This record gives sequence, structure tokens and C-alpha cells, in this order.
Amino acid sequence: MKPPVFTVIAPIYNELENLPELYPRVRDVMDQTGEPWELILVDDGSSDGSTDVIRKLAENDARVRPVIFARNFGHQIAVSAGIDFSRGDAVVIIDADLQDPPEVILDLIEQWRAGYEVVYAVREEREGESWFKKTTASLFYRLIFRITDVNIPLDTGDFRLMDKKVVAVMKQMREKHRFLRGMSAWVGFRQIGVKYKRKPRYAGETKYPFSKMLRLALNAVTSFSYFPLQLATYLGFITTGLSVIAILVVGILRLTTGITLLGQATTLIMVLFLGGVQLIFLGIIGEYIGRIYDESKGRPLYIVAESPVDFEGTED
Repeated sequence: MKPPVFTVIAPIYNELENLPELYPRVRDVMDQTGEPWELILVDDGSSDGSTDVIRKLAENDARVRPVIFARNFGHQIAVSAGIDFSRGDAVVIIDADLQDPPEVILDLIEQWRAGYEVVYAVREEREGESWFKKTTASLFYRLIFRITDVNIPLDTGDFRLMDKKVVAVMKQMREKHRFLRGMSAWVGFRQIGVKYKRKPRYAGETKYPFSKMLRLALNAVTSFSYFPLQLATYLGFITTGLSVIAILVVGILRLTTGITLLGQATTLIMVLFLGGVQLIFLGIIGEYIGRIYDESKGRPLYIVAESPVDFEGTED
């Protein structure tokens, strides 16, 4: 069998209603390229029957290559597993909920053929999403852009195409707390964006509630920026400076007017304020230390129960 030119990776977690629509749309789009392709479906511990649908798709089409996890490891890890098993000259990452239309893949491929190694999809419009999600997402992207050490494009997700040179570098990056859109920006190479309109979710419920988005944002900040730690230093200098000024003011008032500033309530408020600030920054330091601890254990990123090798030769 000729090696695939294109690999499409879709992480799957309880997407039973979306799989029957995802596969034919990806198939129809990729067949238009006229090149060999493969679709890697990474089952991230689904419990709604998605696993059986993935197996059936692999039986009927050898280009579908399942990677079935032993349990749920999370979206970013599932995409990483797809990258590890990819064989294409160009690798496309897409979500299974069809908010990112597979038809846009052709636009990504066009830019790749023009010589770009990373082609990321830029969300020009976000249909079917609440004002709260749009606002928090916009703030998140702009915050990350300002405080991280890499130039992460605004309003982009994981929907992108990467050349095999980029993929080879990504496979070497084995950190546990992953922010893939930041990692693909960090590697460099020639990059360009393609604008598209993000659609509403085809079916089912989102697998990225606010709590998971918050965790992803925390991973992004701690993976690519020391700003939270630097903020503790800055605040320490500011607090120290204000304390010195306050001491001088109190001393001058006492020497010139005889006024003595008293009040246990004021003292208590200041002690509680400083104690709260210290606990917040201890928590921030703890987040960084926790990541060091996770890396030191050396555990694998994921555990595969069934790999593409297990499905080879099963097509009709």
C-alpha cells in the first residue's frame, strides 16, 4: 500500500452522533485531493458506543486507522497520540464535532503546497456560541499572546495542517501538560493563517466546558511563560516600596505633629491582605512544581489498548 500523503487526526470522546457525519465528509474532501490519505480516529476512552463505530469504520475502509485508549487521557493527549501514529507528509488536526468544517482542509492543503509548513485555521466567525464563551475565548487568546514567550496566533484552535518536518519535532516534545497550538507555534518554520467560519456543533454536547478551558489556559501559561512567577516578584517590590513610604509618612507625622496612627482593624486588614497574596503566589509556585513532579515520574503520555496494527488486514 502506498504511504499516505495526508493524515487527518480526529480525537473522539463520546461522539456517537457525530461519527456517521464526520467520516463521509472527511472522505469526500480528502478524495478530492487525488492523493493517498489516512484518517486516524483516537478514541479517548469513550463510553457511548463510539468505539464500536470506529472499529466498524476501520473494517469497511482501510484508510481509517483507530487508536483506542485504555482510558480517558484528555483531548490534547489524544491529538498527540494521533501525531505519533501519523504517516503522512502533511498532518491535519480536526475536532469530531464538525465545528471546524472538513471542507476547509482543502484551503489548508493549498497553502501547504505553496510552501508553508504550518497552516493554522483562524476563526473569523464563531456561530452558535454564547456571548460568554466568545468573550472569554477572545480574552484568553489575547492574554496568551501578550504574556507567553512564543507568537501564538490570535483566534486559532488546534485545527491546522503541519508538514512532516514539524510533526517530527512535535513527536520529540513529550511534556505531560500539553498546549499543542503553542507547541506548533514554538517550533517555528514558515507559518500562515487561513480564515474560516466556525460552525455550531453538529450534535451532542461540548466536551470542553469552562472548567476544562480554564485548565487548558493554565497549561498554556505555565508551559510558555514565567509571567505569573515574575508577577509575584513585581508585587513584592511594589508592596515593599509602599511599606517604606508608609513608614516614612508615619515617622514624619509623629515627629512634626505628634500624631500616632492607631487601629487594630487596619492592621488586621493589611495582615489578611498580605497573607492572601502570599497564599495565591504559593499556589502559582505549586502549579509549576506540580508540573516538574509530573515530568519527573516519567510515565507514558497515554496507554493504547488497540492500535492501528490490530486492525490491519480486517477490511472486506
